[in-house]
Amino acid sequence: MVDPKRKRERMVREQIEARGITDPRVLAAMRAVPRHRFVQEALADHAYEDRPQPIGLGQTISQPHVVALMTSELEVEEGMRVLEIGTGSGYQAAVLAEMGAEVCTVERLRQLYMDARKRLQDLRYFRVRLKLDDGTMGWPSEGPFDRILVTAGGPEVPEPLLEQLADPGIMLIPVGSSRRSQTLVKVRKEDGKVRKENRGAVAFVDLVGEHGW
Repeated sequence: MVDPKRKRERMVREQIEARGITDPRVLAAMRAVPRHRFVQEALADHAYEDRPQPIGLGQTISQPHVVALMTSELEVEEGMRVLEIGTGSGYQAAVLAEMGAEVCTVERLRQLYMDARKRLQDLRYFRVRLKLDDGTMGWPSEGPFDRILVTAGGPEVPEPLLEQLADPGIMLIPVGSSRRSQTLVKVRKEDGKVRKENRGAVAFVDLVGEHGW
C-alpha cells in the first residue's frame, strides 16, 4: 500500500481543493484523519478514491469530496457542540473532532455503533461521544447543539432536530420525496426564525426512524 499520508495529500489536492473547497481547517482535518482506518480492511487500498465505499449493513462512507463539502457548509468553529445523525464508520465524526468540535453522534445499527466506538477510541478521538438510538429523535439530553449534521436522507427535516438546534445555529440535512435522491438543505436558525437554503443535489442512504422513512 502506498503511504496513506501521500494518498491523503493527493485526495485533498485532486478531489477537494480542485472542486473549490478552500477552508483551511477542513482541508487540514481531511489531511489528518486516516480514512483507510474507517473502511473494511479489504477495501483499505481504495479508501482514498473519489467514490463512496460500503461499510456493511447496506451503509456507506461518503466520498471524500462530499464529506469535505458538508463539513465546509456546516461552518464549524473550535469548541462548538455538534450533533451528527448517522455515525456510520465514524469518519465524519473524526473529521469534526479534528477541527476541535465536541461531537455527539447517534447510530441506529448496533454493529456499526460498536465498530465505530472501538475505532474512534483506538484512534484517540475522545471528543466524540456515541449513542445507539433512533437518530431522527436527536439527543435531547445533550442539546441544544450549535450545529447538526444529518448524514442520511429523509422526506423532511425532523422536528426534534429543529428543536435541538441552538439559536443561532446551522443544520445540514439531505431532504427528498424519493429515496436515494435528495437536495442538501442548509437550515439556519436565528432570532427565532428558521431559513432553509438549497445547496444542491445529493444522494444518501435512507434516514430511518420515527421522523424519517
